[in-house]
Amino acid sequence: MNNLEQTLSIIKPDAVERNLDTEIKEIFKKKGFLIKKEKKIQIEKIEAEKFYKVHETKPFYNDLCAYLSSGPIVAMVLEKENAVLDNRELMGATDPKDAVEGTIRKKYGISIDKNSVHGSDSLENAKIEIDFFFKD
Repeated sequence: MNNLEQTLSIIKPDAVERNLDTEIKEIFKKKGFLIKKEKKIQIEKIEAEKFYKVHETKPFYNDLCAYLSSGPIVAMVLEKENAVLDNRELMGATDPKDAVEGTIRKKYGISIDKNSVHGSDSLENAKIEIDFFFKD
């Protein structure tokens, strides 16, 4: 039985600014992800605050929101079997210095904040996050 899943991936402002979006998309494709939808947008801080609402009690919340809205991002719906877990694995640890060799964050991440990519952490959140950016 095939277990096709969709997950949200965001190429964050630091990576878009360095023109890494095409390169990062290629990594996803090579790992078997289909990019079902994508758009390059810039969101307002208020939208970033809604998107990251789950983190609003955490000390890094304001910086996170300011950063996500600081420049263009590429939001994508990725699809494959076990998409959520496989994407988390491919991204690597939140802090690039803790990320495993070969992961996107190890390769491109600048810091724990500017770690180049976001990916949904569960199927439930993937659905919410995909709807956030791709509400039909």
